[in-house]
Amino acid sequence: MTHSRLPGTAVPDAQAPELRVERLLVVTAGSAFATGMPYWIDWLRLSYPELAVKMVLTASARRFVTRQALAGRLHRHGEVLFDEWPEDEGTARHVELAEWAQAVVVYPATFHFTARLALGLADSPALLACHCTRAPVAVAPALPPGGLESAAFQTHWAALTARPNVVLVPPHPGISMTTGRADAWVPPLLPEVIGMLEKRRAQLEAGRPDRDPRTPGEFVADLVHP
Repeated sequence: MTHSRLPGTAVPDAQAPELRVERLLVVTAGSAFATGMPYWIDWLRLSYPELAVKMVLTASARRFVTRQALAGRLHRHGEVLFDEWPEDEGTARHVELAEWAQAVVVYPATFHFTARLALGLADSPALLACHCTRAPVAVAPALPPGGLESAAFQTHWAALTARPNVVLVPPHPGISMTTGRADAWVPPLLPEVIGMLEKRRAQLEAGRPDRDPRTPGEFVADLVHP
């Protein structure tokens, strides 16, 4: 089924799955779907009133959403950071993030961010925290036309699938803002991501991380031809 949802579209009936953590790190990369993050922060606050949230905005995400649009929604239950090491900071931001987070969501995850994560690059606090944390990390991609089918992305997907604490949340077919056709791949709704994140957290806690037995090619074929 093709999703006609466009960036920033609200989904008022989204139901909240169970989430058994107290501290959630949300990394937002530079997709147009980052424009919807104020809505999703409101949803998180309403759905999980006691949840503490730290957000990290990549440099490209700041083209689509501002710190001011997010910080006020977190009130005393979180903060919004930029994905950079401040020159005047006396502590290691990546260490603090990795140790603070009980779960991590990368939403939306761009092709570029996913590739950097899969390759083990650690040139920003968010990336290094994702590499070093023991917490479950859910990655929800938003991809351009042809992105999911590309050999490069499938290689990165396979690399991340091999990591026990990483869960890849499949994107859905959607409308490209550039072509106007149903040839893009949009991130699932945040409740779906939270549900898969909690499932992986429970598996890790039980010592039984589950992995998708399909190859990247088989996985893509299943998405394109359900």
